[in-house]
Amino acid sequence: MPEMDSLPLLPQSGPRLVGIARLASHGESVRQGHEVEYFTLPVRSLLNRCVSKRQMPFTWTINPYRGCEFACKYCYARYTHEFMEMRNGIEFEQKIYAKQHAADLLRQELRRVKTGEQIAIGTATDPYQPIEKKLEITRAILQEFARHSGFELGIVTKSAMVSRDVDLLREISQHNRICVNLTVTTVDPDLARILEPRAPRPDLRLEALRKLRHAGIRAGVICAPVLPGITDAPRQLEAVVCGAAEAKASHIHANPLFLKPCSAAVFLPFLKENFPELVADYEKRFKDRAFLPAAYRKRISELFAQFRVKYRIQRDSGWEQETRQQSGEEQLALFG
Repeated sequence: MPEMDSLPLLPQSGPRLVGIARLASHGESVRQGHEVEYFTLPVRSLLNRCVSKRQMPFTWTINPYRGCEFACKYCYARYTHEFMEMRNGIEFEQKIYAKQHAADLLRQELRRVKTGEQIAIGTATDPYQPIEKKLEITRAILQEFARHSGFELGIVTKSAMVSRDVDLLREISQHNRICVNLTVTTVDPDLARILEPRAPRPDLRLEALRKLRHAGIRAGVICAPVLPGITDAPRQLEAVVCGAAEAKASHIHANPLFLKPCSAAVFLPFLKENFPELVADYEKRFKDRAFLPAAYRKRISELFAQFRVKYRIQRDSGWEQETRQQSGEEQLALFG
């Protein structure tokens, strides 16, 4: 990475910054464009242990970046910037951090991973941020995994850029277990542009899925989040399953909207502007709660069970619980 002047993001007066907030304050500017800035983030560790009272499908998480340029209006991970003393939810999509020396850190830390412990890549921030084309942090991480055997890996992404690494993914799969999950909220490109302004189009994601499957890589679709009154009509959900089946997805599952307060602070104003007729319904559904009622989740689950039978597609990827409805404490365990 080219040498640059340090650009502190946080004020130098006030309470003394510690931990990730202090590290973030010393980040160096990498790129700026359409109100998005990237900064380097010096970190001491790449592997983050997932600690939860409930059994999770993975033990470790890796997030090569913090913050996400895709600007999905419903994103549940916005509050991770609060760890860096950034409490405006919009900053999650405007100030993005690239972790320095990620592959070197991983090389040192892999000895901590025991046989049978699964590693999830991209649980909080998409590992294929647009600047990944230049920085290749995620690719360097995959190159490190390609040197090893016996690991169980999962990747979650909205980006078609994952197909760039098909060579590495094939190499990794020869001696490790790996699964790629592409998130597809809707196959309607116009609706996707409203909900996910800077994410790759749904058809590009499905084409990337097709390429992965053609290469023999285990890959499928997460239809998430399912948004009441916006993307949850049976015909809309079936279209996603149909698209996944046509791309030869090995699996598909769905996950309803999870709305934490920091996410609601961005999502509800967005709703008022774009879907004003739904505001009262959402305020009622999410009053004093972050999750949709069990009855709603059951309806979505039953719909997908029917669609999977119709399109002869599996549910179980081995990673289907990655984005399941979790408590706030469990969500915190995902981020590193």
